[in-house]
Amino acid sequence: MAWSTVLLQDSSPGKHSEELRIGGILDLTTHIGKEERAAMQVAIEDLFSDVDLNSPTLLVKDSRGDPTRAVSSAKKLIKRKHVAAIVGLRTWPETFFVAEVGNKSKVPIISLSNEVPSWSDSNRPFLVNAARSQFAQMKAVAAIISSWKWRKVNVIYEDINSAVSGIIPYLISALQDAGSEISELLPLIPTLSDHSLSKSLRDLKNGQCRVQIVHASAPLAAKIFTKAKRIGMMEKEFVWITTVDIMNLIDTFDASIISSMQGVLGVKSYYSRSTMQFKNFRFRFNSKFRELYHHEPYHEPCVYALQAYDAMRAVSLALTDGVPSSKSFRNSTNNTHMLSISGEKIVSRISASNFEGLAGAFNFQKGILSHERIFRIINVVGRSYREIGYWTEKLGFSESTGAGSKYNKSMRLLGSVFWPGAPWSVPRGWALPTSEEPLKIGVPVSNSHKEFVEVVYDQLGRGVVVKGFSINVFDATLKFLPYYLPHIFVPFNGTYDSLVEQVKLQNYDAVVADTAIVAHRFQCGDFSQPYADSGLQMLNIARTKNINRAWLFTKPFSASMWITIGVINIYNGLVFG
Repeated sequence: MAWSTVLLQDSSPGKHSEELRIGGILDLTTHIGKEERAAMQVAIEDLFSDVDLNSPTLLVKDSRGDPTRAVSSAKKLIKRKHVAAIVGLRTWPETFFVAEVGNKSKVPIISLSNEVPSWSDSNRPFLVNAARSQFAQMKAVAAIISSWKWRKVNVIYEDINSAVSGIIPYLISALQDAGSEISELLPLIPTLSDHSLSKSLRDLKNGQCRVQIVHASAPLAAKIFTKAKRIGMMEKEFVWITTVDIMNLIDTFDASIISSMQGVLGVKSYYSRSTMQFKNFRFRFNSKFRELYHHEPYHEPCVYALQAYDAMRAVSLALTDGVPSSKSFRNSTNNTHMLSISGEKIVSRISASNFEGLAGAFNFQKGILSHERIFRIINVVGRSYREIGYWTEKLGFSESTGAGSKYNKSMRLLGSVFWPGAPWSVPRGWALPTSEEPLKIGVPVSNSHKEFVEVVYDQLGRGVVVKGFSINVFDATLKFLPYYLPHIFVPFNGTYDSLVEQVKLQNYDAVVADTAIVAHRFQCGDFSQPYADSGLQMLNIARTKNINRAWLFTKPFSASMWITIGVINIYNGLVFG
């Protein structure tokens, strides 16, 4: 068990009545957990440094990311140490089970997990989610995809419940709104072997789609990029885009991982680093982190440390009714006032919080902390990365976030991007077929209208000759492409429904024919825009109301025609008679 600062060995009732304690449950096997611990301690010290009473004692236990250990730690903190609240719990499984303990004990549980579903507070009144929703980042990712007009992407994600039921559906929706779709979904478990990971990535490499979106934890992402570079997926024409779960911790990656990520584009949480509040925090955080972990390499505090600081500040303000420096507290000699606050009151005060935190505005709307609206766009280059701009929800991309910033829906505004394989030219996003593997184009053989598509088997041994209006349209379309597209026509003897179905079965890459666009065929593939009018006409049989059958023979010619014929016959009779 890992404990912070001072641990109170005296557990007598009298001692409980004098000492205010706040519990922390963190995964101290990770760098995030260690940063969160230091940040929470700094928050307490900052808030109570000018108050003439003992500051709360922070008691931290190490869950190691295990929900069972988290529950056990929560019970000990509540029953033995009588903590006023518990802060931490980076994952939803930990939060889920510890929240049940908090409900039974009426002790507030302040979670730092960004995976907490919106419905969780309906039956867990003592749970407060103090982490910002990451769903908006998927709009930023989709905006990047849309900027370069990539129509298909592969999604590689960590196969955990929160990703499957939470963030991935938001990504799919955002991509659809941007006019793109997912070609392949690749779920990966954290304990995946190197062999299985290599096989999964090779399957993606053998496909045509070259745009990869990665949503995973930092340790799994490091394995993915190391393996991807080894099998040649960090070369020219490949595109890699990552989410905040990876880029928020990129400062903790070692040089070997960074070298494997050259050209990667990603989104990172935004927070202002120019404010005096942040600069003061960074100085105190640096000292506290070195005090607690003097053997650990120091990095710039990540956004998760800032969120932990803001959460602990909200708890501390709730315990002091938001005025820790007031005269009533300056004149206090004990913590009686803070100890008398009920769990319901603490939750109520936290939910009513409204202050500018290190990670952004800390206020709740309908029980949910305001979500992130601005993200940094970063590009991995050389030994580190460069910030090429920002994306703001409902506004788009910009080079800055201050007043007077110019916004654009396309990130081309931000200038050149360093792509994998060192090119500055924009990858097309999909692999061109080679002459060894040309596109297979299905064409109908048993069609009725040969003027559209006609398949002729050449008697001179030159193979199949395909011609017709549809083929001419296809050939004319290829001339507009900026590259050569190898292809072959493959005759198909069957119905049009069966022909279109071959695309779904991946027997053909496309079909060129006078194919009618009907509903059930949409399940098999996408259709081009119609290049000819449907030409539908209606044929009606005309019936004469009064028909004299004796004179029916006169109908083929008009009256003037019959007169002409009669005159000619009379003339011929007179001349030759």
